[in-house]
Amino acid sequence: MTHSEATDSSSAAETAAPYGSGPASSAAPHGKVRIHHLQQAKAEGRHFAMLTAYEQYTAQIFDEAGIEVLLIGDSASNNVLGNETSLPVTVDELLPMCRAVARSTRHALVLADLPFGSYEVSPGQAVATGARFLKEGLAHAVKMEGGAYYAETVRAMVQAGIPVMGHIGFTPQSEHVLGGYRVQGRGLDAERLIEDAVALEEAGAFAVLMEMVPAETAARVDAALTIPTIGIGAGAVTTGQVLVWQDAMGLRGGRMARFVKQYAQLRETLLEAAQQYGQEVRDGSFPGPEHSF
Repeated sequence: MTHSEATDSSSAAETAAPYGSGPASSAAPHGKVRIHHLQQAKAEGRHFAMLTAYEQYTAQIFDEAGIEVLLIGDSASNNVLGNETSLPVTVDELLPMCRAVARSTRHALVLADLPFGSYEVSPGQAVATGARFLKEGLAHAVKMEGGAYYAETVRAMVQAGIPVMGHIGFTPQSEHVLGGYRVQGRGLDAERLIEDAVALEEAGAFAVLMEMVPAETAARVDAALTIPTIGIGAGAVTTGQVLVWQDAMGLRGGRMARFVKQYAQLRETLLEAAQQYGQEVRDGSFPGPEHSF
């Protein structure tokens, strides 16, 4: 057999990568989303969408769908890693997820959560953690929980070249201090949230996320800011909205929060498909002749 014949024979025998081959190379049908585009949306009264993502396939799909911001949330703790809350997840656990999402997107702004314990000690600790998410995780920006108390931290990070989104209202990392999952910003507490949001904007945050805040309070916070606000359980007035994708697409079972709307029932679809696959393997109908070499 000649060298060319051997090469031809070898090429003919090779099949497509059976388990995937990394992110798709085709570009999304949209331009790259930058922070100033979110600011433009606020100024022009437009809205943008944000979803969590933790790996390449959902990142590709949501990017292709035109979702403007993808969040590698600390919610990976209880939606990917099997923990009860977001508290146990670490920087080292989130970084590979962040890289996967960043490598798989062409359009969305990739935002990474700073997990519990990774920024609270000092502005220096926060800068170091944020830098890791931009350098190692390939994120475009980070999100951190906390109000006016963390203004100095936000300022230090922004000065270091790390774009920061604030997160006020119900802050899951502080659930033990807050006494569980409770709506924040009711009554006189609305003034505190406004002060927190303004302090974060003045420190250089490019946006503020509000979680589980009454719609009336959220509207007052939004009106006090020139930067965009993002809501999750904060009414419809915010510039952006965010949901955990497993909630929004019906992958997670159990009781849903009031602010969740489910756009699909993927848990049921996957369950039925897995049951059919298992049955066909057991009864010998899979693999069939068309699946054999």
